[in-house]
Amino acid sequence: MPELPEVETTVRGLARFLDGARIDRLVLNRPNLRRPFPDSLVQVMTGATVTGLSRRAKYGLIHTDRDQTMVFHLGMSGRWRIDPAEPDKHDHLIMESGGHHFALCDPRRFGSVDLIATNALSEWAPFAALGPEPLGEDLDPAYLKNALKDRKQAIKLCLLDQRIVAGLGNIYVCEALWRAGIHPRKAGGKVTRPQLDRLVPHIKEVLTQSIRDGGSTLRDYAAPDGELGYFATRFDVYGRDGDPCRRQDSGIIRRFAQGGRSTWFCAKCQK
Repeated sequence: MPELPEVETTVRGLARFLDGARIDRLVLNRPNLRRPFPDSLVQVMTGATVTGLSRRAKYGLIHTDRDQTMVFHLGMSGRWRIDPAEPDKHDHLIMESGGHHFALCDPRRFGSVDLIATNALSEWAPFAALGPEPLGEDLDPAYLKNALKDRKQAIKLCLLDQRIVAGLGNIYVCEALWRAGIHPRKAGGKVTRPQLDRLVPHIKEVLTQSIRDGGSTLRDYAAPDGELGYFATRFDVYGRDGDPCRRQDSGIIRRFAQGGRSTWFCAKCQK
């Protein structure tokens, strides 16, 4: 699944072409993805001018001068293709603007497209319950300490709870916990303030690094221009079961199931 850095990379890629541009045409090649496309999507977006693009958690937002925002989620394997050389049978939505073609390709159709009044975005159900953005100023050690107070749930699972932090995914939580030296099974309420002082900067660091590198290129993800990211080559724990810990402390990276996902960690350096 495209995680926050992949979505941020996608939004930035689209913005190079769409920010300030007029949408000349929008075509739907099927009636739905995970759920039906909005009835008024084609009418609202055709002829609209894009006033900006942004991201909230793992959603991309295309704002327009019609006070409506097209919100997309890439699901498990969705991606935008810019000026594709050949059509793809999974290009379910096509936008045309300034001579460019933008194809939303989603083979598994787990993604979604919604049309929301721009001034009501914060009240939209999927956004209303979200915690702060991990790269924003609202995520700091004091906030996290309060949000985790008395929690018995493992810190790994707490960080994946979108009500606590918006947009954090499995890869980057594993990586940030390793960098901060925190065991993923440790109860959230027992994570100390000094540990959180280390953890928050590492969350921001690992996400920023991945965005700079263009995403982690898991499975069939690619940026809008087709370029693949290379952050995966930098993983310290994710997917490295049985490999030596890069801290050279004689620890070995191990994997276990946690909350329906795999967790990778070093038992020697993560306490």
